[in-house]
Amino acid sequence: MKNIKKWLVLGAVSLSTLAFAACSNNKNSESQSKPISMPTTYSATGKATKAGNNSTLNAAEVVDAPFTGITLAVLQDNVEDSDVYSPGGGDQLFKSNKDFKIVNGGLANLKLDRLNNTATITIRKNAKWSNGSPVIAKDVEYAYEIIGNKNTAAEQYSSDMATIKGMAAYHTGKATTISGITFPDGKNGKQVVIHYTHLSPAMQYAGNSFLWGTVVPYNHIKNVKISKLTSAPAIRKHPIFVGPYKLQNQVQGESTAWVPNKYYWGPQPKIKHIDIQVVSSSNAAAAFKAKKFDFALGGLPASQYKSVKNIKGYTLAGAPGLSYGYFGFNVGYFDTKKNKNVMYKHSKMGNKNLRKAMLYAVNLDKINKKVLSGVQWRPNTLIPPIFKKYHDNKAAGFPYDMAKAKKLLKDAGYKKKGKWYVQPNGKKLTIHFGAMQGSAASNEISRYEVQQWRKLGLNVQMTNGRPLEINSFYSILGEPKQNKIDVFVGGWQLTYEPTPTQFYGEDATYNMGHFVTKKNTELLNSLNNSKAWNQSYRTKQFKKWQEYMNEQAAYAPQSTLLSFTPVNHRLKNFKQAAYNNYLFPTFWDNLELTSSNPK
Repeated sequence: MKNIKKWLVLGAVSLSTLAFAACSNNKNSESQSKPISMPTTYSATGKATKAGNNSTLNAAEVVDAPFTGITLAVLQDNVEDSDVYSPGGGDQLFKSNKDFKIVNGGLANLKLDRLNNTATITIRKNAKWSNGSPVIAKDVEYAYEIIGNKNTAAEQYSSDMATIKGMAAYHTGKATTISGITFPDGKNGKQVVIHYTHLSPAMQYAGNSFLWGTVVPYNHIKNVKISKLTSAPAIRKHPIFVGPYKLQNQVQGESTAWVPNKYYWGPQPKIKHIDIQVVSSSNAAAAFKAKKFDFALGGLPASQYKSVKNIKGYTLAGAPGLSYGYFGFNVGYFDTKKNKNVMYKHSKMGNKNLRKAMLYAVNLDKINKKVLSGVQWRPNTLIPPIFKKYHDNKAAGFPYDMAKAKKLLKDAGYKKKGKWYVQPNGKKLTIHFGAMQGSAASNEISRYEVQQWRKLGLNVQMTNGRPLEINSFYSILGEPKQNKIDVFVGGWQLTYEPTPTQFYGEDATYNMGHFVTKKNTELLNSLNNSKAWNQSYRTKQFKKWQEYMNEQAAYAPQSTLLSFTPVNHRLKNFKQAAYNNYLFPTFWDNLELTSSNPK
């Protein structure tokens, strides 16, 4: 889910084989799942054939609901849309190296000038959209207008974007243009200069929240109001792309079909037809056994590992994901007039001892080992271990400790009245849990979490009595003020730059639990202030933020997992990375087939 984060990803990891293990520094926690070793690449033996490359590559998108159908990256709010439209290149501007750092050689190049606080984006001369029109400077700038518009459906705006001069005034409606974005050779030219109040170290890396990394086809959509873009035929039915493939046809919510884009600026892709089909998590393993797919975009659910690990004609490829699941607690609301989150200290979930008690009451190590064979494990902070510089591997997180959970409630003044705890003021306490509908294993984990909370003595009930369909789940959480969900499990698909302001900042729309404190804002700002160009300072501040978030427990890590897929033995040059690498043109450019049918 982008809402497992957008954004999205822009680089390449140079790893051939990795071993993955759950991490815990707490001796009292259950022993976690055994490490799983899996190659990150697969390439079929033998040469690619003309018959193979002229056939159709079949990719699965494993999800239990129809994809939304929004083709424009800046408007996407779930990873499924980015997956099924990824052969079109994901609107990506920049190329990045194995360390996620932006380098020259993409659709555009980037130059940062710390002296003048500017970012200059220069579009390559041969860049064109799939309808043959050139990619122009206005295509870069208009993405910022979409993000900052006060009536937009885009959810990328945060205080990080407000460091662009004039962006805050545009965002509030006080200005009709963004004064800090200029066009040295005109709007139809090839260069854009963005003027900032200050540059941030995060801007060196792909997917940062200060510098947007995709383009939009301005001339193709300019007659549509920004507030109406998500339903516009130009986006839904007749989209254009900058990547190696163009959309041939689609069945809304179910499938997309692709053919090579003759206007693509890079090398023409070798495979002539690509079909991407939605398949439910419960049917995924059977579909691969029936050889309906060559691989799965975004990987398979962790619950499918045992079912697919030994399918004839396939090899598993996997990498530790940049995604993670988290517990969120509803502690406030979003003020639509001030465009910021407000924390309500007297909210039902406002007591951090209550939140911590719920976290300690769940034995995630045990349930992951039982249900998911170690493919998923309990993380210890909100920064995944793949970010070695910044991850605090000494943090314990929230290992199972029911006795500690009970003490936390007692210390906070919660007392039992009959079977259940009541609030310190004596009022009834009923907690509504929002869980997304998913695989049998994920649903089992959700039921287990409720079971453990009830075992603790908290009257926890699932919202609507069952796991929610993903669109319904985010529809409720997306309301500025809601009381249907008190605690929830969500997830983010991260970018290569781990600054978390877009998720947990005061003005972040993704901050769906509405956690806001002065200290959190200070720590988030410190990650990209002028001192943060010093790597040791920045690392220290990241670890301080992780410590603080664990102490507050308004958001807490719930799961991280191995992203893996079976790869058919007719496919050459496949790479499974720690991120959504399908968005990169080079992923699709390099694929080849040795035969016309799956092996």
